[in-house]
Amino acid sequence: MLQQKSIWISSVLAVSIGLTACQPQQAEPEKKPETQKNEQADLSLKLIGDSEKLQLNLPECDGNGCPEISVERLNSNQAFIDQFIDTEILKQLGQILSVSPVEEKDIAAEGAVSESAASEAKSALANVETPKLKLEKATQPYMQAFLNLDKELKELSANQQISLMIKPKILNADKPLATVVLNTSSYLGGAHGASSQQYYNFDLSTQKQVQLNDILLPKQKAQLEKHAHEVFKTWVKDSKLANSVEEYEQAWKFSLSENFYLSQQGLILQYAEYEIGPYVVGLPRLTVPYDQLKTVLKKQYLPVPEPVATSEAATSK
Repeated sequence: MLQQKSIWISSVLAVSIGLTACQPQQAEPEKKPETQKNEQADLSLKLIGDSEKLQLNLPECDGNGCPEISVERLNSNQAFIDQFIDTEILKQLGQILSVSPVEEKDIAAEGAVSESAASEAKSALANVETPKLKLEKATQPYMQAFLNLDKELKELSANQQISLMIKPKILNADKPLATVVLNTSSYLGGAHGASSQQYYNFDLSTQKQVQLNDILLPKQKAQLEKHAHEVFKTWVKDSKLANSVEEYEQAWKFSLSENFYLSQQGLILQYAEYEIGPYVVGLPRLTVPYDQLKTVLKKQYLPVPEPVATSEAATSK
C-alpha cells in the first residue's frame, strides 16, 4: 500500500512538472537599443532635405521668345534654415529684378482683387499656408515685375528670351558646419546674363548662421588674407590673365571674400562676377589649404586628423 501511494505521489508530481513546462513563458519586454536614441539625436545635428520647385503660373505663350522662370526653395528637417533661405531667395529676386519695397506693395495691390475673388472658391483646407505656399505668395510681386519687363522688351521689338533661375543645394550636411549654396542665373536682355553662388553656413547645435569672423582665431584675419592673396597670385599666373600679378592688380585688386565654405580640400573663398576679375573668368574661387590654416582657424573647424595605423611588425612581440 505504501508503495502504491509513493507511485501515486510521483505520478502527480510528474504531471505537475509537465503542465508547468507547457505553460507559455511571458516574453521579457524588449529593450530599445541605446543606438536608436542616439540616431534620433544625431538627426537633429544633420541637415537633411532637398529643393522643391515653386508653382509660378506663367501666362500661355508660344514660340522661342517665351519668358522662363524657375524658383526652388529648401525643404529640410531644419526649419530655421528653410526660413532663412526663403528670405534670401526674396532678397535675390529683389536684386535681380530691381524691385523696391514700394513697388512690391503697388504690384501686390494690382492682383489683390482677382486673388480675393478666387480665394472664395477655395476650401479651408486649401488655404492652409505651408512654407512653400507662403513663399509662392511672397514671390508674386517679383513675378509681375518679371512679366512686365518681358512685355517692355517685346514692345521694343526685342525678340530676346529672358530667364531667371534660383535654386538652393545642401553642400555640407553636418559638423563642423552645415552649408547651403544658393545658385542664381538670369538673362534679362543685354549682352550677356548674370550668375552668382552665395554660401550660407550654420551651426546646427546653436541654430545660428556662422560668419567668416566666427571661425577665425583672434587677430588672425590678416594672416588669412595673406594666405588667400598668395593663392590669388597663383591663380592669376596659372590662368595667364596678365603678364604679371602687379599688372593684373592695377585693374583687379585682390580683396578677401566673406563668402566661404569649408570643403574637404580647404577653406573655399567664393567671388562674384567682376569682383576680382573680368566677366570672362566667371565666378572665381580660391582654395586655401588646411595645412596653412592651423594657426588661423579655430580647432573645431579644422579637419580631424586620421589616426595613424600601427603596423603589425611594430605590435608583434
